[in-house]
Amino acid sequence: MQANVKWVEGDTFIGRSNSNHNIVFDAGSDSAAPSPMEMVLMSVGCCSSVDVVSILKKAKQDFSDVQVQLSSERAETAPRVFTKINLHFVVKGNNVSEKHLARAVSLSAEKYCSVALMLDKTVEITHSHEVVQDQVK
Repeated sequence: MQANVKWVEGDTFIGRSNSNHNIVFDAGSDSAAPSPMEMVLMSVGCCSSVDVVSILKKAKQDFSDVQVQLSSERAETAPRVFTKINLHFVVKGNNVSEKHLARAVSLSAEKYCSVALMLDKTVEITHSHEVVQDQVK
């Protein structure tokens, strides 16, 4: 995997992946885009969400929405690395099994999410989850 990051102006940069996708980063106080650390946080959430959705589909769970609420803590001084990250999954659906959701979150955390597994070497990562029943119409 390869990528390129180009400075635009001020604290704004554009990253371009080898698959020709662009993303804007902004590290300034008047930022117009996520910072690199926000991207890392969102990346761990996306990576794990991909796993959870895939596992729930394979378990034939009837879900209509999957969201992960991410919270983090960072070191007080430079380098301001993440010290803690929590991923809280909220799955909305019709009779989604708590057991299947717990298993999906656990498998992602322990086996599949490469971003979380990489960060887990230096960051305390925790997971939680809840099932919300779809409203009956």
